[in-house]
Amino acid sequence: MSAAGATDGRSRRRRWRRWAVAALALGAYPAFVLGATYVHFFQAHLPGGRNGPADAYRHSLASAIVAYTLSPRCVDWVTHVMEHDGVGNDGRAMDAHNNLLGARIGSAARSWSDMQAAIRDAVRNGAVDANDPDRITWLPPSRWQNRLY
Repeated sequence: MSAAGATDGRSRRRRWRRWAVAALALGAYPAFVLGATYVHFFQAHLPGGRNGPADAYRHSLASAIVAYTLSPRCVDWVTHVMEHDGVGNDGRAMDAHNNLLGARIGSAARSWSDMQAAIRDAVRNGAVDANDPDRITWLPPSRWQNRLY
């Protein structure tokens, strides 16, 4: 093999390694957020894994974690992409509402434990179809599903 061919092969391997490292780094943050969220989700033992208090807790906590560790703007972007800004159905509206409240809590938190306590308090004070932007909301119990997502 010529010197130019060997150099080209090393260059491709280096590019591949850079892409692999970037992909791992980009995947690590979502894994951290999901892991931290689900650890607390399972400890909370709340009903309504989908559309109920557990779903509201999961959305608000994940959003608080992202706002606390990165920025509430990231939560806005994810809410736009994943929940279509709450447009389309009442489940999306509930999730978008709770994402935005979680982001406000996370961005104002002074510590990790303060953030978690504020989310727990918000869920404890939540209600069915709450319209108050400072109150966690969920759908009526007839709409709850026992799911993890």
